[in-house]
Amino acid sequence: MKAPEEKFLIDGPAGKIDVIMERPDAPKGIALIAHPHPLGGGANTNKVAYTLARTFVSLGYAAFRPNFRGVGGSEGVHDEGRGETEDLLVVLEEAKRRCGDLPVALAGFSFGAYCQTRVAKRLQEAGHPAQRLVLVGTAAGYVESTRHYDTEAVPHDTIVIHGADDTLVPLSNVFEWALPNDLPVVVVPGADHFFHRRLHVIRDIITRAWRH
Repeated sequence: MKAPEEKFLIDGPAGKIDVIMERPDAPKGIALIAHPHPLGGGANTNKVAYTLARTFVSLGYAAFRPNFRGVGGSEGVHDEGRGETEDLLVVLEEAKRRCGDLPVALAGFSFGAYCQTRVAKRLQEAGHPAQRLVLVGTAAGYVESTRHYDTEAVPHDTIVIHGADDTLVPLSNVFEWALPNDLPVVVVPGADHFFHRRLHVIRDIITRAWRH
């Protein structure tokens, strides 16, 4: 399924939010995609975020990829996940306005995955839980020995994908977070944090999971 990229700005809590939308005809769901850490060069054009969006479009979803604060045309300054969570929720409301009240898939990479665990918790508390989550290279625990991520618990059917050779977010961090949640982790051999030459594996894992 194909969908052209459309770019637009919406009003968020800290100013404009810069969004890329790919909307197929008659979408069956909304996929909200969150990119990696802005201070590490993360943006909505990141290859993993792009792969997540294209995968969901192929599954018939409208994919929305906002830029976090201070990235691209998005205003405001980095807020360590707090403001970013608010912005994702605002983008989701806009997505529903454009597409209707459809099932919502939350997908994120690295810092974006951490933010999506927060979004999922908020949606659950509001009585509108997400259909499912896809978290890739999830930021959890101490990352680069400086930042600590207190990543939220997520539903048991969450698809957690991590690279065996991830040196940025050690696999042990993700296991430690997943263990009390009884959460399986799909480990991709030979994949680093950015899934160089392994992006197709992410697509295949999600596509297989969605069709079951």
